[in-house]
Amino acid sequence: MPVIDADAHVDETEDTWAYLDEAYKRYTPVTVMQTPDSAGGTQPQGYNRYWCVDGRFLVRRIRDDKRTETTVETRELLDVAARLRHMDELGIDVQICYPTTFLLRWSPRDDIEHALRRAYNRWMADRWKLSDNRLRWVCLLPMGDMDEAVRELRFARENGACGWMKKGIECGNRRAGDAYFFPLYQESEALDMAVCVHTGTGDPALTDADATILSLHNITTPVIDAFNSLVMAEVPGKFPKLRVGFIEAMASWVPFALAELRARHERSRWLFSFDLAKNLLKESRFYVACQTVEDLPYLIQHCGEDNLVAGTDYSHADQSAEIRTLSVLREMGEEGFITNRQAEKILNDNPAALYGIS
Repeated sequence: MPVIDADAHVDETEDTWAYLDEAYKRYTPVTVMQTPDSAGGTQPQGYNRYWCVDGRFLVRRIRDDKRTETTVETRELLDVAARLRHMDELGIDVQICYPTTFLLRWSPRDDIEHALRRAYNRWMADRWKLSDNRLRWVCLLPMGDMDEAVRELRFARENGACGWMKKGIECGNRRAGDAYFFPLYQESEALDMAVCVHTGTGDPALTDADATILSLHNITTPVIDAFNSLVMAEVPGKFPKLRVGFIEAMASWVPFALAELRARHERSRWLFSFDLAKNLLKESRFYVACQTVEDLPYLIQHCGEDNLVAGTDYSHADQSAEIRTLSVLREMGEEGFITNRQAEKILNDNPAALYGIS
């Protein structure tokens, strides 16, 4: 069973936009830099580079090679072979690649957003073809058009994608259990692809050009809301083969979410009517990405050992990033903090089950 990095990232680059449809070339993102001595603003030091699309600014992050232990060639997939060599050094067989700037919306206009997502998918499809199937990826869908989203999902499946990225709340403030998304859940079952609820925001009014929006409320809690929303809408029962990952929000919230669901189920049946499985994560085919700073024995007690995955957050340098996550987990098993078998499940079995990788 391969060692799988369940949450790695790529940074969008100029090459990404070469795949834009001709009709949308005018919306090609361009890079804008503040002068180094610019004063004011809310951005952290060094975050003075932006993508600009149709007058809207999103941060194009400036990475520190030393801090991230990556290079621009590996982060932006300018040299796929170099990325694979780095994976070998880290003991990683397969990475599941998520985007970076697409954790937010590029544009309030659906047509522009859709065009940029299609370009990203085709860029990643070509990078995957160079990777000997080791750079698997999570595609981006035109969420404002379900018919087109289904077609795009089929394209992605044929070109190395193993899941699609969902925001916890998106498409006009819709929660994950909203029937609007059911056509995609149905197609995900048919194509054997995971639904990947990643941290981020679907609110088109928010941009990280104001760093204060990168808050727990805007970025992380939508993942927790998606967990509860899917259960309360009984989505696992409606789609009995669907697999869902909850990515980069840590896993310590799971005991709280389970307790909150139990309280609703036991005390508010007059308002909320839903089934609550005893072994909820396993029976619902839910997988949660944990981090090495968490109390893993406690989480295994509450989540079970079959439903935790882990990722490096490759290329990023925030609170979720630990490029040696998988090695640390293996050491935890060897040192008895968790069992060797539990470590192997988090490294191998569980992400393989979530992403459908053999």
